[in-house]
Amino acid sequence: MGDAEAGTAQQGLTPQLNAAIISALFRAEVQEKRLARRVVGLQALVILVAAGTAYGWESTPQHAIAVLGGGGVSVLNGALLAWRMSRAALYPAHDAHQQLRLIYFYAAERFLAVVALLGICLAVLKFSPLALLGGFVLGQAVLLVARLLLKIKTESGVKNVQ
Repeated sequence: MGDAEAGTAQQGLTPQLNAAIISALFRAEVQEKRLARRVVGLQALVILVAAGTAYGWESTPQHAIAVLGGGGVSVLNGALLAWRMSRAALYPAHDAHQQLRLIYFYAAERFLAVVALLGICLAVLKFSPLALLGGFVLGQAVLLVARLLLKIKTESGVKNVQ
């Protein structure tokens, strides 16, 4: 049990392969956060353009504000998703039941936030239902399409670098 065995035991605890995996995980987490920010920004940009188009088409600010309201709910949903994804990464992944509970809780939280905000926009603020839901659906479509396209672009960029 000399120095050679102690050195071998220490190398067995932290082989270079594990260190490479850990740095790859950190890189993936940073890329995911960057992707989430880009998606939310793209959502906001598309909703602003849609609200401007609705204002130009209908020439009434009520429709543009309703599109902004629905799109704002969608942008908030995307931002809440990004925030909760980054928070979930802080918890250890070794407890699968805890991770599953968090996923269900975050999904229910987002669903209730969307329902409550759309309800407030319809019942309290009296926005046009068609414009409000149109803005919301457009924002959600941008969320889905942007995540897919930007994820594909990010993955192909990573493959080209390696």
